[in-house]
Amino acid sequence: MTLQATYDGARPAAGAAARIDWTPYAIGVGIGVLSWIVFLVVNNPLGITTALSQVSGAVATPLLGAEAVAKNSYWARNLPALDYGTLFLVGTLFGGLGSALLAGTFRIEQVPEVWAGRFGPSPMKRYAVAFLGGIVAMVGARLANGCTSGNGISGGLQLALSGWVFLAVMFATGTATAFAMFRTAR
Repeated sequence: MTLQATYDGARPAAGAAARIDWTPYAIGVGIGVLSWIVFLVVNNPLGITTALSQVSGAVATPLLGAEAVAKNSYWARNLPALDYGTLFLVGTLFGGLGSALLAGTFRIEQVPEVWAGRFGPSPMKRYAVAFLGGIVAMVGARLANGCTSGNGISGGLQLALSGWVFLAVMFATGTATAFAMFRTAR
């Protein structure tokens, strides 16, 4: 059975494992439909970072105590809960895993090839930069009261000016960062 469905028309070599390269257009339509369903069913926009805040509060509760978490000004806004956001977060993880398995692209990779070619093969260096990048992204998302999915996708779908400004700034800074980090000398 061939599962090939590339958007560039490439076909796998005879005997090669089946692989799906998901078309970004179908993914965009899928995210839009999912957003409509989420608004219809739970009356909330798509979002991940609020659920991450809730999960961090749940992790902190056994260490700090429920009262300390409830009194913390950050966690008080997003108390640990098993709600739509948490289920969406877990669903995103398993959805991504299922998609990669179905597409035949799942692999465990410590250092991506592009990263290794620019910064070397050190997994610790890669983990440190990824962790730092995650902190910066999470702080930015909390300061903006939303992340890519909340401000960008949900805000953009509702034609909110803040959503479109967020998307423009996100793509501009992402392009500038990629250019600065992966530019090759000529």
